[in-house]
Amino acid sequence: MQPDSLDQSIFSLIDEKAKVLEDELNCDVIFYHGQIHPALFRTFRDFIEAVKVRSKRKDENCISVVLRTAGGSAETTERMVGVLRKHYKNVNFIVPDVAMSAGTIFCMSGDRIFMDYSSSLGPVDPQVQLPDTGDLVPALGYIDKIAEIAKKKKLSPADVVMLKSIDLAKLALFEQGRDLSTDLLKDWLVRYKFKDWKEHRTTNPGTPVTEEERIARAKKIALELSNHKRWRSHGRNLNIEKLQSLKIEIDDYSDNAKLSASIRGYNDPMTGFIDRNGISFYLHNRNVHD
Repeated sequence: MQPDSLDQSIFSLIDEKAKVLEDELNCDVIFYHGQIHPALFRTFRDFIEAVKVRSKRKDENCISVVLRTAGGSAETTERMVGVLRKHYKNVNFIVPDVAMSAGTIFCMSGDRIFMDYSSSLGPVDPQVQLPDTGDLVPALGYIDKIAEIAKKKKLSPADVVMLKSIDLAKLALFEQGRDLSTDLLKDWLVRYKFKDWKEHRTTNPGTPVTEEERIARAKKIALELSNHKRWRSHGRNLNIEKLQSLKIEIDDYSDNAKLSASIRGYNDPMTGFIDRNGISFYLHNRNVHD
């Protein structure tokens, strides 16, 4: 989706590089930059519908999302996943740079996640939209702070002020956001990421993996990704090594020179254009130009 003022030579290159990546992965490719916000859902839905209609690869029924986001709404993430799964059987996520919080949730809905040594996901801290202002605010930091105060035997004056200021309706909203994120992660990991996990590879190699084991693994991953005591910071970078320690399978393209060149060849000029122009939200597909 391109503004009229685009430098056409730059986007001729970007479109060319997008086709190279499509050929490499044998599926449609889109670029998503920006927050995952309720106000952007219709734009995303209409964009994906246009990509599917104009796709040159209808037989593959596969899409790869090159994702760059600081996060956003878990509810909106769920709706966007519904759009992708309506139109495509196989959905992959590629994270050349960073996808945080709700972006991590988004990635966990994919069949495959592609990252290299410099890529990063983030701990899950869903942003909840406040009904009075419409602002998106991180939920877990608020919940964790209240839990920390509640454990104290003696409250400080600041603690008392904090407790008196608690809006129980907002607290309930934050708790619902936390629970929704965990539920989505568990559901999507079992349904998509673990769908081909048929046999154990380390513990009791070769023995069948049961549905109960998939659910238990997904639950553990969901809880660990939301564990702020472990990660310490909402903005903590979770690289391949940290994600693999949680038993999340990542397609590491660090040493795949051809695939790495294809991904960076598309991502780098795309993000360069976005950053130079200060664009907060952007969608791109080589076949969908307004």
